[in-house]
Amino acid sequence: MDSAYAWIRLAAALLLSTLGGVGMWSIIVALPAVQTEFGVARADASLPYTMTMIGFGLGGILMGRLSDRFGVIVPVAVGAIALTLGFLAAASAATLWQLALSQGLLIGAGSSATFGPLIADVSVWFTRRRGAAVGIIASGNYFAGALWPPVVQHFIAVAGWRHTYLGIGAFCFVSMAPLILMLRRRPPVAGLEVSAGYVGLRRPVDLGLSPAALQMLLAFAAVACCVAMSMPQVHIVAYCSDLGYGPARGAQMLSLMLAFGIVSRLGFGLISDRIGGLRTLLLGSGLQFVALALFLPFDGLAPLYVIAALFGLFQGGIVPSYAIIVREYFPPSEAGVRVATVLTASVFGMALGGWMSGAIFDWTGSYHAAFINGIAWNLMNVAVVVRLLRGPRRAPAHA
Repeated sequence: MDSAYAWIRLAAALLLSTLGGVGMWSIIVALPAVQTEFGVARADASLPYTMTMIGFGLGGILMGRLSDRFGVIVPVAVGAIALTLGFLAAASAATLWQLALSQGLLIGAGSSATFGPLIADVSVWFTRRRGAAVGIIASGNYFAGALWPPVVQHFIAVAGWRHTYLGIGAFCFVSMAPLILMLRRRPPVAGLEVSAGYVGLRRPVDLGLSPAALQMLLAFAAVACCVAMSMPQVHIVAYCSDLGYGPARGAQMLSLMLAFGIVSRLGFGLISDRIGGLRTLLLGSGLQFVALALFLPFDGLAPLYVIAALFGLFQGGIVPSYAIIVREYFPPSEAGVRVATVLTASVFGMALGGWMSGAIFDWTGSYHAAFINGIAWNLMNVAVVVRLLRGPRRAPAHA
């Protein structure tokens, strides 16, 4: 626990998460090209992204169960193979539905193995620095978001989205295989509940809720915050194109947003070690509300760069907070499936929000109402977290 090996393992997991995260961000950058090639409306063009997030979510639960039973190396290896096959299949798609199925069944599911299972695995290798460690591994998704969009956009402009997808598939297979072998050792989960002091002090009754009720509330909160989060993240490239700034500017803003998200996840991880997961979640959700509201009055190029950076800085720590909350109120032997379930809910929120924002754009002809919709969902998340914080509870012991 908190050993030198744990930190080495964390570094390998971070690289895997960064590589596997391309499955989430590539379709966002390719959205304008896909819409043009298939000649469909914005909501229809958002379907492959929605399918990606659904596959990511459902795959996350399956991968979490595999991780709890066989160790994290199994789901990550399966995920790497699925990513490779998925990008090859998507590059050959003749219809939008074929592309959507390739994104959901293979790319989304494959990418899920490099998120939830790795976060859960890292969380059981640390005690004193758990929040910081979870913040670091959760940043892999954002490292991917900061690094991949400009690269993908460049190759789409040069070679088209289909050839770009072929190259991504080949690169995933070659780069991920050596890192997977570094995760062979399994944590001593059987002894963690005793050695770490888990003797019931973190049972959900501390919040006045049953385990099932707490899981459901956390899942709903995750959906709500990520519907709000998806509006800028999923549609920033298309939004900039509509404003006349071009997709390249949008890809730069997405990269900037996620780069600041990395800073946010690292910072909020340290904060959660001091104030706990629930208060950290409330802080992040409140700041996300502020950033979303700033999109309404400002649509100039320079202000959008600033707001994109602020949005990343404010919201990046939200999703890792759920993993910390799960580890605070559930035993470590359930970490894989519990963390994956809540993160799956967040992914469904991203999928729902991505489609919903596209549909609202088609109905209204602008993204103004879509931003308002995101703000409303954000307020629902705040309400749930406030309910949890005000409920009867004892302060959970440090596991």
